[in-house]
Amino acid sequence: MRKSVIQGCGAYLPERVMTNDELARMVDTSNEWIVDRTGIHQRHIAAEGELTSDLAVKAADQALAESGMAADEIDLIVVATTTPDSTFPATAARVQGHLGANNAFAFDLQAVCSGFVFGLATVDNFLKLGQADTALVIGAEIMSRIVDWTDRTSCVLFGDGAGAVVVRAEEGAGNGADRGILSSHLHSDGRYHDIVYVDGGVSSTQTAGLLRMISGQELFRHAVTKLSAVLREALEANDLDAGAIDWLVPHQANRRIIDGTARKFNIPPERVVITVDRHANTSAASIPLALTEATADGRIKAGDLVAIEAIGGGLTWGAGLIRW
Repeated sequence: MRKSVIQGCGAYLPERVMTNDELARMVDTSNEWIVDRTGIHQRHIAAEGELTSDLAVKAADQALAESGMAADEIDLIVVATTTPDSTFPATAARVQGHLGANNAFAFDLQAVCSGFVFGLATVDNFLKLGQADTALVIGAEIMSRIVDWTDRTSCVLFGDGAGAVVVRAEEGAGNGADRGILSSHLHSDGRYHDIVYVDGGVSSTQTAGLLRMISGQELFRHAVTKLSAVLREALEANDLDAGAIDWLVPHQANRRIIDGTARKFNIPPERVVITVDRHANTSAASIPLALTEATADGRIKAGDLVAIEAIGGGLTWGAGLIRW
């Protein structure tokens, strides 16, 4: 049975760091207010002229180096992003060109903050079916370009960055002891479209628009409820309980959401990978950024069971289990 095994991770964060104190000089807020409600202390901001594809290429280069693979060994590139370089062509095509991954087909995927989970699930299916052997999954975002810097309820939440993983098909026995993606579970519910959205678009306003969050409290309620349900779905699909999880690597939206979900499964804080304090919410980039950090510092090791989960605008949400 073909299994999709993660071979290496990579990350890139723009050089500029914006602290809460700096943000407080731009909008009516404070470091204490932001930290208390979100757990965020700082975020990275892309430089003028720096594009989403630039961030993606740097993260991909590191992931390729970590995996010991060359760009021309890649068959498929999926870039999960809400902030593409342009309406078309796909940012993934530009990434493919910059990398020199001439044997790969490439496309973008848009599921907002759930994008990396959706992208990894998509690639897993391509690999399991034998339609590709090796893939790059990249989450890359420049959220600073679509936030309203006068809206203190939303502008404090977001940052820029990119993360990438190289995934390769390997033969396995088809059980939970094999390395690789065990399963992915994806959901959407467009009835909640207006909870968090961008007020622009090609067919509506012919502008990129700005991010709008109607109700942070309602989003929090949906997040904890839906993330708990989909993580339970993943565990049940693999006949596992929460105690089997070595590492929970959640979407880094808000520390309260992360803590609330972990408590529901009695996962102790020391088994949860947290980057939201330094990265803020980097949308589709947040999970691969966190995976890269936790593998680089030795926390995530071969054989560990890693759970990933995310929720984003749409609403979209999903989870996956990976035997590292």
